[in-house]
Amino acid sequence: MDYFLLLVLILSFAWTCFHVFTTGLPGRRKSSPAMLPPGPRPLPIVGNIFNLGNKPHQALADLSQTYGPIMTLKLGGITTIVMSSPYTAKEVLHKHDRALSARTIPGAVHAKDHHMNSIVWLPPAAHWKNLRKVSAMYMFTAQRLDASQALRRKKVQELLDYVLESCSKGQAVNIGQVAFTTSLNLISNTFFSIDLSHYHSEFSQSFSDITRGVLEDVGRPNFADYFTILRVIDPQGCQKRVKNYFEMLFHIFDGIIDKRTHPSDVSNMSTTGSRDLLDSLLDLAKDYNSEFSLLDLKHMLLVSTFFSLFVNEIYF
Repeated sequence: MDYFLLLVLILSFAWTCFHVFTTGLPGRRKSSPAMLPPGPRPLPIVGNIFNLGNKPHQALADLSQTYGPIMTLKLGGITTIVMSSPYTAKEVLHKHDRALSARTIPGAVHAKDHHMNSIVWLPPAAHWKNLRKVSAMYMFTAQRLDASQALRRKKVQELLDYVLESCSKGQAVNIGQVAFTTSLNLISNTFFSIDLSHYHSEFSQSFSDITRGVLEDVGRPNFADYFTILRVIDPQGCQKRVKNYFEMLFHIFDGIIDKRTHPSDVSNMSTTGSRDLLDSLLDLAKDYNSEFSLLDLKHMLLVSTFFSLFVNEIYF
């Protein structure tokens, strides 16, 4: 209890100092007051966090009935503008997307400097534009998507064969797990031309645990996101856990990349006999005139892997 009281006092002192430095001393008139939309009056330190309750989407809908389709909420030390109507959402996403594209990045995403190398979290500057260009030219071309059609059919057929074989033996099938393995192998074949896992392997379960762990820690409410002064100590350990997960995945990627770049090992060439996505991206990363680095490649593999497996986690 003493530690809790001490923490409250420290936070109160920090909030008071921050308030004085940003708004001035009491009674002093602001030189340029911020013109913000209306919203509920925030409490000291915590702001409007308690206004959200256990069901934030319903709470925001109720608040919009009082304060209108554009309102201001103070979530800890973060000022948040909420758009709660189709018209205002269209204004933000279609007409003013570039001016309003900046957003708060969760503290957990700062692990391994992912926010500085990921197309998901970078601001729309030169680095982001270059990564978007690489994605459009190498990953999402119509030719590459058409070429992977046979691969998708093959992996689905392997899934059906495994289910039929298990049923004929009277064995139970964990549909979610085998579907995850199928998705994982589809992604790994698209990038690396190899299967990362098998239906009887433990690796698929480990990869699934990593995926779930990252999604939970990034999506979990984190005190460090609302009180930036806590980001250094990471009180909930979200960033530390995500860093460990990223290091596990980078270890897998590094092993595959090292084998692919080894010139004397013919067995590590693409099993299809043709150049796959990894070959193309490695050549681009080796080009000294290119702004695409090996670090960008690994973070791009990270994003693509999690996005694809995230869809699998939603359905299974």
